[in-house]
Amino acid sequence: MIALTFRLELRRSRVVALWLALIVFAYSAIIGAIYPILVNNGAAIEAYIGLFPKEMMAAFGITGSLADPGILFSTYIGGFLWPVVAAMSAILFATRPVAADVERGWSEMTLGTPLTRTRCLVAAILSQALVLGVLSVATVGGVLMAGGMVGAGFDGTRFLAGGAILWLFACAIAGVASVVGALTLSRGIAAGVTAGALLVMYLLNIVAQVQVDLAWLADIGAFKYLVVTELVDTGAVPWASVAAFGLVAIGGWAASVVVFARRDLLA
Repeated sequence: MIALTFRLELRRSRVVALWLALIVFAYSAIIGAIYPILVNNGAAIEAYIGLFPKEMMAAFGITGSLADPGILFSTYIGGFLWPVVAAMSAILFATRPVAADVERGWSEMTLGTPLTRTRCLVAAILSQALVLGVLSVATVGGVLMAGGMVGAGFDGTRFLAGGAILWLFACAIAGVASVVGALTLSRGIAAGVTAGALLVMYLLNIVAQVQVDLAWLADIGAFKYLVVTELVDTGAVPWASVAAFGLVAIGGWAASVVVFARRDLLA
């Protein structure tokens, strides 16, 4: 029965997941395709970037040459593309099995089966993790495919490792959205709280980069741990990022299961 619920959740996600995968694949493929241009015009690009304050560039993830694979990955994918895609997909999929279904009156159909609430939500969480994983693979796959076609020489293993960090970041967002949705039974509130928290952390990270004396603000946000430059360039695993995102994801999902199992859905 739990396998059936898992397949049902995947089926409900397939259209949105497909379109998001195509979008991130196309975007990352473009980034991979233009990499040789960045390498060949590295001096001119660095001269242009040098016109701006270093703190402002650091706020947007540009801390070195865009001809460097790690900087390229962290800036164009980890800094620009993935936070938006991860927030949209994680919030959408994580708030559906509890908050959205309760609001629509669809939860009775699932809970009317012999499957317990716990197993229902666990199946939904597993589907969320899988779909987010597919999106992260599509993101990395696009840049690797296009990079291979133009002879960029990207290290596939390190890029995939960077994709794993992106996946953990998305799972952390899903964990938070899931537990807030279980607590409030409102998709709007859960989405607003999660998106608002991400926006605040993003702004705090910018302030931390611009104001050196406020650098500690970056430590309380998620975006400091989303940078994978060293991982892509040297293979050094950012264990702090793995631990931070992993703990938030597991903790949020586990808490949502506990809350949902005891929650009065008529309240």
